[in-house]
Amino acid sequence: MVSDVRSGAPLARRRFLAGVAGLAAAPLLPLRSSAQATPQSALVEARLTARPASAQLVPSEYPSTAVWAYNGEVPGPVLRLRQGDRLRVRVENHLDQGTTVHWHGIRLPNAMDGVPELTQPPIAPGESFVYDFTLPDAGTFFYHPHSRSYEQVARGLAGALIVDERAPIEADRDEVWVLGDWRLDRDASIRAGFGAFMDVSHNGRVGNTVTINGKVPEAFRVRAGERIRLRLINAASARIFGLDFHGHRPMVIALDGQPVEPHAPAGGAVVLAPAQRADVVIDMLGAPGSRHAVHDGFYPRLEYRLVDIVYADEPPLRTKPLTAPIRLPANPLAEPDLARAERHAIALSGGMMGSMGGLPRGKAWAMNGMSKGCGEGVAVFDPLLILRRGRSYVLELVNDTAWHHPMHWHGHSFRVISRNARPTAHREWLDTVLLAPQERAEIAFVADNPGEWMLHCHVLDHQAGGMAACLRVT
Repeated sequence: MVSDVRSGAPLARRRFLAGVAGLAAAPLLPLRSSAQATPQSALVEARLTARPASAQLVPSEYPSTAVWAYNGEVPGPVLRLRQGDRLRVRVENHLDQGTTVHWHGIRLPNAMDGVPELTQPPIAPGESFVYDFTLPDAGTFFYHPHSRSYEQVARGLAGALIVDERAPIEADRDEVWVLGDWRLDRDASIRAGFGAFMDVSHNGRVGNTVTINGKVPEAFRVRAGERIRLRLINAASARIFGLDFHGHRPMVIALDGQPVEPHAPAGGAVVLAPAQRADVVIDMLGAPGSRHAVHDGFYPRLEYRLVDIVYADEPPLRTKPLTAPIRLPANPLAEPDLARAERHAIALSGGMMGSMGGLPRGKAWAMNGMSKGCGEGVAVFDPLLILRRGRSYVLELVNDTAWHHPMHWHGHSFRVISRNARPTAHREWLDTVLLAPQERAEIAFVADNPGEWMLHCHVLDHQAGGMAACLRVT
């Protein structure tokens, strides 16, 4: 068990998370409480061990797959806490290469961000590192390596981090789907070739096998009349999902962990780029015994059935949908002052069918004409921008390429205020914004978290191929 390191402030509860099977609400085991503490926060302790493992990703008539996993599980164990809790995680590395853990979407201290060379040295084989931070926002987040992430994520290293609101909305079930994407051979082994230039310069290492919670799914079983809060996490290294819940009307209530005005997804499908998350509420209004497909149709002519929603052959839980509100309380994010915001443009270029001339060997992408990178393998960091702490900024991200780019900024959330010069309908807070080919988007934020922060494409081959930069908040 992780040792009990005292902090100056008393904490109400102390819990330890070990390997938790599955992705339902994870039980948290109480250890002991402080007599002076209040019930407002807890110190939650966990251990994550990254090591080779075996997983039955595909149906049992096929062999199991050699993977890399946290605590032997794909995806890794759910870490489930409440807003305001403090998380302390000892990460042990039993791989044959260095690793780190990035806590995606969490507004945490820079030293805990898990970017090798930038915020910490890589965790060497046989070594460990303790991450310790407080969770300021409720929402759906996840964790994954940031060392050789184009390989380590594609081999299975990722897991859900759920931060519950103090007063959650009413739902009969709270479910998590960690969406995975694998490039498998006929014997169900993971195909080699990580970091191949074909993937780097095109749309990344898109696989041929899709899983939910580490398995090729057949059925998502429900009961007529129940309301489900479904947390969707795209943990793939490159695949973009566009999920159409046939016969149902999902209502989006949060994006990238941040509440949004409840709305039906544009075009009917929930689109999730790598690293994006969406919380949706679905009232299960199908007939008992019925079956409804969930299709992924994001890529033209490559639509497939992801899973079937299968209704139990029993009377409905209720005859009318719940009327309880589904709007989530806002998280404590600083609102940018658009009138006084400093503005900058960042152009994304390169890739196949684009201009790659003049880029360093092995690189295919550039930001503002530079492919210097940020993080692993980069000895000297030259920030793309230096931002003043506490000041409002608007960045115009311009995709001058033929490929999609989900751009993620560490340590902050931002409002998406326009796309192609048109105001957005919901002014959603995100930490990862998907840019279609030749699309531009304006994002606004307050630079309120000091440190060196990565801004990069979360198609992880693109990141390795040069689409990564550092923004300094000072």
